Amino acid sequence: MKLVYEKSRPGRRASSLPRPEVPAAEVPEELRRASPPRLPEISEPELVRHFTALADRTFGVDTGFYPLGSCTMKHNPRVNERVVNLPGFRDLHPLQEEDASQGALELMWRLQEILAEIVGLPAVSLQPAAGSQGELTGLLLMRAYFADRGEGDQRREIVIPDTAHGTNPASVTMAGYELVDVKTDPRGNVDVDDLRGKVGPQTAGLMLTNPSTLGLFDEGIEEITRIFHEAGALMYYDGANLNAICGISRPGDFGFDIVHFNLHKTFSQPHGGGGPGGGPIAVRERLEPYLPVPAVVREGEAFRLDYGRPKTIGKVRGFCGPFGVFVRSYAYIRSYGPALREMSEVAVLNANYLLARLKDTYEAPFDRLCMHEFVLSGRKLKREHGVTTLDVAKRLMDYGFHPPTIYFPLIVPEALMIEPTETEAKETLDAFADAMLAIAHEAAGQPELLKEAPHVRPVNRLDEVRAAKQPVVRYRFEQHEDPQGAGEPRQLEAQKGA
Repeated sequence: MKLVYEKSRPGRRASSLPRPEVPAAEVPEELRRASPPRLPEISEPELVRHFTALADRTFGVDTGFYPLGSCTMKHNPRVNERVVNLPGFRDLHPLQEEDASQGALELMWRLQEILAEIVGLPAVSLQPAAGSQGELTGLLLMRAYFADRGEGDQRREIVIPDTAHGTNPASVTMAGYELVDVKTDPRGNVDVDDLRGKVGPQTAGLMLTNPSTLGLFDEGIEEITRIFHEAGALMYYDGANLNAICGISRPGDFGFDIVHFNLHKTFSQPHGGGGPGGGPIAVRERLEPYLPVPAVVREGEAFRLDYGRPKTIGKVRGFCGPFGVFVRSYAYIRSYGPALREMSEVAVLNANYLLARLKDTYEAPFDRLCMHEFVLSGRKLKREHGVTTLDVAKRLMDYGFHPPTIYFPLIVPEALMIEPTETEAKETLDAFADAMLAIAHEAAGQPELLKEAPHVRPVNRLDEVRAAKQPVVRYRFEQHEDPQGAGEPRQLEAQKGA
């Protein structure tokens, strides 16, 4: 497929602009270009065809099964898009006065109340714009809480399991804490014996995903909570995997003090390509004074923004958060109503069905029922046939499926992390399982077929290391440089800077 620049022909136009009725502005000499920009010149039909062809090559949850583990790429009902495009929501300015934005404020307040009930904690802030920002916000609440108690200098450590999402250690570092790693036991739980020796008066809290990135609910969660609370530390729940337990169990009930939500995962929000997202947090009463401002509060039948929180950590995002995400998530939750539990039950059922079909061919590192996702290992294929998990993922594309998450969590060699979500039909799950089993059979008889995959996609196997180190991100016309060697000076510079 040619680039739009390669289709360009001088003098062709896709549109024409009306002549302005005001004099053209004078651009200062020092800001003027030496030559006109080299923009593509192309007719409107060719431009439409170009972007339509690009769209046809874009894979998303609307075009096929997207079993990306821990990312919960579920179907986004179109009714959500209709609701978010109601003029009163779509056209509302974020600085609109409160009297003229009561509907939006009421929706946010009601969403807060729903989220509080789902996780069993009383106070919610919608402000964080993503799960990672929710993590950072929760850790800043910890800092403010312990500083207020005179323990800020003492409690400097956050404990994280070795199965944690990569954002957890990053958030710990950004919040100014020290990271303490805890191991996983042979059943896939947090190793409580390892944990006991790492918790004490220096500990501020634990960051835990439950179920974990292994897709397993931690069997020792009550004991873990007791260890941290007896040490005066706080429990932080990474809500990335909340899709497994909604309506079944509540993090607040098994001891967590802070929870973040991924609205764009659990409660329906298109989030491919980096956004938009929503990462609200819920906390216990003792942490409520430190929540970001403004808080959305109800007074009688009216709603307002409350800035009068003297102990607040301040704003973590402009305005009140990503409002369009709130509307979609609210519509999604209200569509389920009291049956929200079924969402999680079907997600767990789908995952266990796939696990049962695949675990004898691809090794299951832990012989347990899973929750909404599960992890397999391709080490048997690598050991017996020289085929890696990357090869399996690339070959899966030839069967029309997006690959699952690979090589994560890090404690599982040749990991395949698969999450089918609740929105996929049994026929889709069977087609995916059949493809995975066929690929394992190909690995035994035709390993080179996998090593050279994909074969029928627009782009074949790439040198991913080179693509990361030597990206070509702009079109240089006839002045294209040979990228060979171009990445080394940048890499050396980065190492020196680090």
